[in-house]
Amino acid sequence: MSLRNIAIIAHVDHGKTTLVDALLAQSGVFRANEATVERAMDSNDQERERGITILAKCTSVLWHGAAGETRINIIDTPGHADFGGEVERILGMVDGCVLLVDAEEGVMPQTKFVLGKALKMGLRPIVCLNKVDRPHADPERVLNDAFDLFAAMGATDEQLDFPHIYASGKNGWATMDMAKPNDTLAPLFDLIVEHVPEPKAVARANEPFQILAVLIESDPFLGRLLTGRIEAGKAVPGMAIHALDRDGKEIERGRITKVLAFRGLKRQPIEDAEAGDIIAIAGLSKATVADTLCAIDVLTALPAQPIDPPTISMTVSVNDSPLAGKEGDKVQSRVIRDRLLKEAESNVAIRVTETSEKDAYEVAGRGELQLGVLIEGMRREGFEVSISRPRVVYQKDEETGARLEPIEDVMIDVDDEFSGIVIEKLSARKAELKDMGPSGAGKTRISLVAPSRSLIGYQGEFLTDTRGSGVLNRVFSHYEPHKGVIEQQRKGVLISNSDGETAAYSLWNLEERGTMFVGPNEKTYQGMIIGENARMDDLDVNPMKAKQLTNVRASGKDEAIRLTPPRRMTLEQAIAYIDEDELVEVTPKNIRLRKQVLNPSFRKRKVRAD
Repeated sequence: MSLRNIAIIAHVDHGKTTLVDALLAQSGVFRANEATVERAMDSNDQERERGITILAKCTSVLWHGAAGETRINIIDTPGHADFGGEVERILGMVDGCVLLVDAEEGVMPQTKFVLGKALKMGLRPIVCLNKVDRPHADPERVLNDAFDLFAAMGATDEQLDFPHIYASGKNGWATMDMAKPNDTLAPLFDLIVEHVPEPKAVARANEPFQILAVLIESDPFLGRLLTGRIEAGKAVPGMAIHALDRDGKEIERGRITKVLAFRGLKRQPIEDAEAGDIIAIAGLSKATVADTLCAIDVLTALPAQPIDPPTISMTVSVNDSPLAGKEGDKVQSRVIRDRLLKEAESNVAIRVTETSEKDAYEVAGRGELQLGVLIEGMRREGFEVSISRPRVVYQKDEETGARLEPIEDVMIDVDDEFSGIVIEKLSARKAELKDMGPSGAGKTRISLVAPSRSLIGYQGEFLTDTRGSGVLNRVFSHYEPHKGVIEQQRKGVLISNSDGETAAYSLWNLEERGTMFVGPNEKTYQGMIIGENARMDDLDVNPMKAKQLTNVRASGKDEAIRLTPPRRMTLEQAIAYIDEDELVEVTPKNIRLRKQVLNPSFRKRKVRAD
């Protein structure tokens, strides 16, 4: 039986996980009467709720096609640039990839990012034009754009000669020629078997065992599981191995307790695994991502892919508000530290460092979404933390000593009428316009380059300006000299001046001051932000003042109090909203905004000192 290892790469929402669903269904992985779910590979709760892939996952199918029986290991990768660290590592253990491009939206920033990584590793992608059955699809234009992108990215002649196929992942069909309709994905399976080479490792089947760990996870019964592709030899349970770091230094010795292979959606223990197969190994306790696991007599480590540096950081600290410890059970700094270090170990795109302040840790990652997903995961596990406003990670030019800041490629699709305000707002944030033109159906596509710090907190404003119809995509591009001060004005906030529960009467009186973030009968404390002021300055208010009642003014005499529903923020919105002197308090039940210094007198004194 021959073997193929492929990754499915694309921009977010171009249909990777839906296509994998169809590939699984048509390869006979599911029984005839088995209940199946949509986006089977998006297995964790946040992936299902957000509708995006966060972690790369492996599956395996058997295909009986024109070339006989072939086992195809398929890896579904995230499409969002914030999770690009997953894509970079994954491409090291496959021999080919299917680049999915939406036949209507066309080439997007993340398409450029993942394609650049694939071409750099010498892979020859298959271009799959997905969603060709959509009303505004234009596969020929998108195919030309894809070719131009390959050429612009410096593809070799061999890579430029890429095969392409038209498909509808949702409806489960693919065809090499739009004039010849089809109702199955068989042409895609056959193209993969024909175009993707067999793993080179197959030729090293008789050499000593070697595997590079690419993914790490923990299993409650088996302990640490390390996934990778066998580069040489075979893996057998009970075999003695050792782990080497990138420099070839030994980390630990141990035995393989279990060899697990992917068979459909399940991972099954197998007796031996051949070179070239993608497997998970249990038995080691210290080895991690980018380490080489090998037979005892092998002393050289396999080369590991360098990972792009983080561009955004924020401070995660212990929750020290008056309501701390009332909703979560994991509140100590030691527990928070262990959880963050565990995340940094399995996710190489995240970096955790201790700060000079006690009980606070600096967490650096690729973007606000990646950090938001981490904090949301911790919140669901019962953690209580305080989070600062995200900051960009600067670098220093080694030659000139100048400060460099991260720059991002931004691509925006908006209705024609909103293009003016979007360009105006982004130009004020030091963004530079690269290209602009119609993208069909009354929409305009705008390409810009902008400093990462100018985009922090812009998403909410962008959705307001475009009446919720705009789509903004961004991906890290490179570092450039610092662009100077960016004027970003936000309205002031309404701050509670004492502890207690909010009163409807008081909130009703405060509504003319601005937009409220809290409703009646909610716990608040001194220094907590309860709303947005209509003016530019901060205002301390009392949200607990009840109506004074006498025997003359009975409670039912006055007009009924009707409150406007409060504006509730998601975690990402809250992180983007806060200012430098504010924090987001995250607990399993609530997301609250607060000032770093709660006491108003101390706060004013600190402002004067600064």
